[in-house]
Amino acid sequence: MLSRKFKPFCINSLHFYKPPFVLIVLALLSTFSCKSNKAVQEEFLSETVIYQAQNYTDLVLDSVHIQSYFQAHPAPASIVNDVQVFYSRRNYQFAWFNKTGISPAAPNFISLLESYKNDFEDKSLHDADLDTLFPALLSDEKSFLKNLDHVVNLELLLTTQFFKYAHKVYGGTIDNPLDLNWFIPSKKKNFQTLLDTLVSLSEGQKIQEPINPYYLRLKDKLIQYRQIEKDGGLPLVRPLKEAKSYKDSLELLLNLKTYLYLLGDLRTTDLTKYYDDSTAKSIAHFQHRFGLKETGELDKATLFEMNQPISLRIKQMMLNMERLRWLPLDIENKYILVNIPAFKLYIFDSSKPVESMNVVVGKEATKTIIFKGKISSIIINPYWEVPYSIAKKEILPHLKRNRHYLQSNNMEVLINNVVVNPHSIKWRRYSNNFPFTFRQKPGLDNALGKIKFLFPNNYNIYLHDAPSKHLFDRSKRAFSHGCIRVAEPYKLALYILKADTTWNRERIDSIMTENIPYPISIKPTFPVYIAYFTTWADSKGVLHFREDLYDFDKKLSKEIFGTE
Repeated sequence: MLSRKFKPFCINSLHFYKPPFVLIVLALLSTFSCKSNKAVQEEFLSETVIYQAQNYTDLVLDSVHIQSYFQAHPAPASIVNDVQVFYSRRNYQFAWFNKTGISPAAPNFISLLESYKNDFEDKSLHDADLDTLFPALLSDEKSFLKNLDHVVNLELLLTTQFFKYAHKVYGGTIDNPLDLNWFIPSKKKNFQTLLDTLVSLSEGQKIQEPINPYYLRLKDKLIQYRQIEKDGGLPLVRPLKEAKSYKDSLELLLNLKTYLYLLGDLRTTDLTKYYDDSTAKSIAHFQHRFGLKETGELDKATLFEMNQPISLRIKQMMLNMERLRWLPLDIENKYILVNIPAFKLYIFDSSKPVESMNVVVGKEATKTIIFKGKISSIIINPYWEVPYSIAKKEILPHLKRNRHYLQSNNMEVLINNVVVNPHSIKWRRYSNNFPFTFRQKPGLDNALGKIKFLFPNNYNIYLHDAPSKHLFDRSKRAFSHGCIRVAEPYKLALYILKADTTWNRERIDSIMTENIPYPISIKPTFPVYIAYFTTWADSKGVLHFREDLYDFDKKLSKEIFGTE
């Protein structure tokens, strides 16, 4: 039992015996910056938090204990700062111990550490001292609490480990996702407040972790795949000349059905020797999850995906869980999400997907950028302003061969935003740094189709219609110069405009017939996230995988695992 005989823990004896004093810490704003509290300010710039007047415990550390601890147990500067700020904010009062002994928060946190180590097979957060001190406390608490050094060390060790854990599990392994082509901004997560919450929980309560539901769903699937791997992995699905001939080979058919059952594509333990409709439907379900043509047949592409090692799928899930840590926690209730590897656009309402549609994204040479924007306007009958790179590589060479190219493609040339006669320009003189721009006029053959969705950004990327729809039927749809073509622009436009009863499909159709650009202002703006996930568990818990279109998984794997 800890008691007042622990006088050395006090800052001074007065602090120990005086009644609880008021502790109020206001979140620091940039307009009230304080040079002497720079480290504290940086910790709270992203969020506003007010700590209510309270006394956490009557057990108090001395700041010297923290200095001595980190001299003996070196840690990264950011972690040392986190620990110092945490105890400074609570006037050096203990977090994990109170008058009666260890708090319920300690075993709760130890359980989180163990779960992380098992789920991810990651021992980077393992600490030998924790393996020694915590079991010693549990085996003989009375003797343990008499040893001041043990109590102080365990207190500071638990706090240090918490911040290491929080930074890695909730913040992400990668310090700067910008280096990995990820430009979706995210507020810094407030681990100080999170630890305040954890150490104040009662026995049986669980901390609400600062992670989104898609992370939790993918984590559940990771645990499932880990168990399959421990149980021997997945059976090999061998190719045959004709899938239907499985009915004549019980062993091969059982391998296929066992494989599909383990992954949830086959709902029942059907171990009969028949290749029936149920088998074909389960194969089609597998193909759906992998973005393949849903034929229900064991074609070459399906067999290739089926026979990838389960260790590869586990690693793929871990890479995408890292990306999910980068997402902001405060995503809006209504938003659009484009997942590049899935070639899909999803509309979310009340944080749930309500619509989806196919999209065409940038090809490898002209990748679609990962970022967040806000749709501020919809243009009916848009001009297509030809980017300089396309003008140089495609339009100019055509003009040098055919002076009528612009006219035949419903295009015009401008100098200083003024339309000029293309026949007045000697095109062969130019190759680089030409003083004109090109645009395609509104019409059925316009490269942007009839609708354009603008969300201002530095990458010149937007959503738009397309004059030809045949590419939307392909399973892999990376054909654009970076912008995103939408298969159902009417549906998307009407959804964004549905709060305004003056807009309907008939009115939009009427404007389209005029072939004159018509901008519609969107207020409030509509958030759109352009993201990159090669695996995810959807709102129904179904696990999906996609090809690493831009080799971003390969690059991230090298950063996290040291291998591609």
